[in-house]
Amino acid sequence: MAEDPKENPLLAALPPATDYMTYLTLVEYNLTEDNLPTLHHVLQDKELTANIGWDLVHLLLPFLPAGEECLQDIAAKGNPREVILKVTEALQLLEFEEQQGETDADEDVENGRGPTNQASAVAVGESSTTPGLPVTSVPPLSVLKFEVLLDLLATLHRRVNTKYPSRFLSTSLQAVLAAYNRATSHRDELTLSAVKLVKTLSGTKRPHLPARTSSGNLLRAPTISQEPDPEAQSEAPSVDEQTLSTRLLQSFLTHILEDYVLTLNSNDDVPGLSWSSRLMEKYEPRRIVPNKPKYADRYAEEDDLKSRSAIVGQLVALAQDLGLETEDLLKTIMDPESEKQGIPGAEDEPPNSAEDIPLSKAGALLLYTARVVKQELFSNVNSDDTSSIRIFPDHSTILENFIGVLGQQTIGLEPEALLDAVLALGLIALEKNAVGEPKDDEAFAQYLQTTSLVSANTPSPSLRYHAHYLTSTILRSHPSDLVRLTFIRDTLEHCPYENLKASAVTWLKGETLEANPNIPQAASDGASPEDSSIFATPVALQTTSPFLFPDLTNSYNSTVSISDSFMQFRQELGFYLAALNFYYLLLTAQQLHENLNIKGLHEGSGMEDHFLKPLKDASARFAESLTEGGELNISEGGDGIADKENLIQARMDLELLGHVVRQVENGIGKLKA
Repeated sequence: MAEDPKENPLLAALPPATDYMTYLTLVEYNLTEDNLPTLHHVLQDKELTANIGWDLVHLLLPFLPAGEECLQDIAAKGNPREVILKVTEALQLLEFEEQQGETDADEDVENGRGPTNQASAVAVGESSTTPGLPVTSVPPLSVLKFEVLLDLLATLHRRVNTKYPSRFLSTSLQAVLAAYNRATSHRDELTLSAVKLVKTLSGTKRPHLPARTSSGNLLRAPTISQEPDPEAQSEAPSVDEQTLSTRLLQSFLTHILEDYVLTLNSNDDVPGLSWSSRLMEKYEPRRIVPNKPKYADRYAEEDDLKSRSAIVGQLVALAQDLGLETEDLLKTIMDPESEKQGIPGAEDEPPNSAEDIPLSKAGALLLYTARVVKQELFSNVNSDDTSSIRIFPDHSTILENFIGVLGQQTIGLEPEALLDAVLALGLIALEKNAVGEPKDDEAFAQYLQTTSLVSANTPSPSLRYHAHYLTSTILRSHPSDLVRLTFIRDTLEHCPYENLKASAVTWLKGETLEANPNIPQAASDGASPEDSSIFATPVALQTTSPFLFPDLTNSYNSTVSISDSFMQFRQELGFYLAALNFYYLLLTAQQLHENLNIKGLHEGSGMEDHFLKPLKDASARFAESLTEGGELNISEGGDGIADKENLIQARMDLELLGHVVRQVENGIGKLKA
């Protein structure tokens, strides 16, 4: 039975019974979820919708998902220019905090006008009187608002007929990006909505990626016939204007890619897209840890990782469809100028030309990396894009532009996904043997210092390993043994990170063994002294010994609390063990003694008095305090299981040190015999 117009105020007050402003006020005070079907019917009047539709946007958003059909009516029949302003305003006001989804329409609910179950599961097609399809999971209201608002923009921008469409597009994309940046969850769904918007506006035919889980996308209303732009201009956009609009979409896409990838996190060491780890599995399969799942397998089998990979793949493919050239990406990446940051909440003026629209620097880096990694990982990928970078000067420039830009103290603390991308490019250059030539020794040392600090500071174990591998390989690539020795010595002498000093010991050991094959003297194979590596002479060890075996006489004395002293000791233990193990190797490798003058090194270093003895004394003091009733036993043991495990580990650390010290002492005894 048809509804009696006299009993429904939305029908009884229809113009010309009231004017448009009065009717709008009446709708605002009488709108409920039950009469949304009536409003949908009313909005089929294109003249009415053109006059009041733009002011209904903020009224209907709290009623999502039920109110979407009316919003689509407004997008299809309202004045597109006015409605775009209201949609962008709604995006600017959109908040994603958990409590916001519950309070957007609290006042309306309290007054009996708003929906009472905004973010619960609903059945598709369900109304107050009609049952729907089986229940599906609906995202939080704020996420649903974002998705619907972007759908509205897609309709509205296609309706606007103007000589300068970029002016509307610039405003809309800024509002979308600002809202996207504020989101802290549901990034997959929001990113797919942004991708869908760009595809629609650009006319890209590539199919949309289905959502990973059920979402409000299932609730989308069918396409409604669209009215022409009432303010249409007869003059079509120029070629330059079309280029400007395309550039806006390209820039928007790089910013979405940056924000999406840099917020990817994992509790089990899967930084970003794990490009570095997947490349290393292909390049160095012998280094794969047995019985540990390979990253390539994880990305093929785990839903979360498959999802992030698919979404990034959509962004990469869409950038290709938009004509974003690799040369343009490299130009942005290599630009030494920092990216200009806009004022939060402020809107930039519409650009006058495509040249005025910058790409996101980090987004350009991620997009470029995704392209080259795809070529490396998948042999069936054919591409005309053969550009590649060298370590020097290209990768060195990338490090300068992206790592430690806020100061050296921040190196390695950048988003893990960014570090993963930077390291992946370095690994690719190494695989292609594209090292190049550093500008000078200082540039070489600066590169190594940056990569080594990444290996020391980043929380990700896999990234630490890749940075260490890159550092070690590039260090060994320099033809000058003196330059290599200088970097190793400087690291031992000045680096504040004990794990990095332990790495320096490993570099020194590697150089020493490589320069001294298992023969009595390097000169015996015909090599002249000037051709011999400095690591094949006593000079390298004599130069580094003061830093290999620092003076610890006053390091762990009783003037400092034993707890603080033990904490410092455990932080430095890795370096001590590395130095002692290397020294034990030197003591027991008889074939090295003559070339390297190990006996003279020992006598001249004085390490027994100022290094070995203080270590033994400190170890004994700590061991005693770790026994029952001791201060360290109480602080390390506590009551919890984790603390007891820490106590056991502390004792094991001291036992290991004691074992290594005894080995070194035995070696010293044989050296003196």
